[in-house]
Amino acid sequence: MIKEIIQFYTASSGKIVLRNTEFVREIYNKSRWSVFLSATIGYSLFYVCRLSLNVVKKPMVDAGLLDESQLGMIGSALFFTYAIGKLTNGFLADRSNIKRFMATGLFLTALVNLALGFTSLFWVFTILWGLNGWFQSMGAAPSVVSLSRWFSNRERGTYYGIWSASHSIGKAITYVGIAFIVSIFGWQWGFYGAGIAGLAGAVIVSIFLHDSPASKGLPPIADYKNDHAEVSAKDKSVGAVQKEVLKNPFIWILAISSAMMYISRYAIESWGIFYLEVQKGYTNMEASSIISVSAISGIIGTVVAGIISDKVFKSSRNIPALIAGLLNIFSMTLFLFYPDGNIWMDTFSMVISGFAFGILITFLGGLMAIDIASKKASGAALGLVGIASYIGAGLQDVASGFLIENGKSTIETFSTYDFTIAKWFWLGAAIISVVLALMVWNAKPKD
Repeated sequence: MIKEIIQFYTASSGKIVLRNTEFVREIYNKSRWSVFLSATIGYSLFYVCRLSLNVVKKPMVDAGLLDESQLGMIGSALFFTYAIGKLTNGFLADRSNIKRFMATGLFLTALVNLALGFTSLFWVFTILWGLNGWFQSMGAAPSVVSLSRWFSNRERGTYYGIWSASHSIGKAITYVGIAFIVSIFGWQWGFYGAGIAGLAGAVIVSIFLHDSPASKGLPPIADYKNDHAEVSAKDKSVGAVQKEVLKNPFIWILAISSAMMYISRYAIESWGIFYLEVQKGYTNMEASSIISVSAISGIIGTVVAGIISDKVFKSSRNIPALIAGLLNIFSMTLFLFYPDGNIWMDTFSMVISGFAFGILITFLGGLMAIDIASKKASGAALGLVGIASYIGAGLQDVASGFLIENGKSTIETFSTYDFTIAKWFWLGAAIISVVLALMVWNAKPKD
């Protein structure tokens, strides 16, 4: 075997790089699976550390610790710092060792969650949750950059789609596992449980995620896959191709479309459990279980999205993105306007919602922008879409908290809520997102 290994010395890097032999192919395949699985598991646990607050909102309101407007402001603190971090860390991830970058972010977000279990003070909560947003922004960009470095253009949609299931995996762990822990031990354990999960994820990422083929002495993915179109921008610097991202109007349109989609998405994720409890009379565990169904169908949506777009639509995402957008409008209409008291219809609406959001998060949330951008600027493209998406999510949390509290009426100790304006705000954002996505129909992918 040793004799079959051909090596060459690169003057530019001064490294010994293994050429493409059967031995190299074996190393490549093992490394790619290690990268893919650790990025997927790691990012799903980022999500657990981000969604923990959603499970404990009603218990904290019932305990008189925080009110709805305060929870909205706390939630927006994460979204705004996350939005800025998505852009900044997206640009940094193109230039960083992604193993150390991602593991550090997951470790720090886990520590913040553990700390939150020891306080209920509004301003302390807001500052810590805002810090959590910054650390959360160190997850998506290195994951996507790792996929760009280890997987070719022609298979990108498939692996990106499956990786995107990490959103739903994290949601399922939170809305089933963390909610179960909270129902037994109290709201503090929503944060303790998430923190412990995050620490485990940091260990996994630090062991199994690999920075790039070069870090393991392997040739570039383009050489390994004989896909030389991928390196057409090799003569341009990372800074140059990142500037091209900022000047591309199609990426800006996708960013705004994604922002509108994130308003409707986080309306469900941030306030769905609360809505089901106070509007439809479910218990915390029942409401969490209904919302958790969307996590399962979301996994199916993300996996199917990438494979179908690669195999059926030849790496075009437009038609499946349109179908998913219309399904999102349908599911939200059902969830928000169908008469109360029908658990089967509420659950069905979340099945459709999860499937639709699984596809939309994959396409509008990153892949369509990455398709348009240069491979060297994957992090920058994701960062631009990310900052727009989470500014939208943050504004949603502030607006929703305000609208929900304004619709609240209290007689003695009994409170009722009028969600009318909030519901039209959430649904309207989903409709606008679809309209904007149609405007990038003719955008040309970049090699």
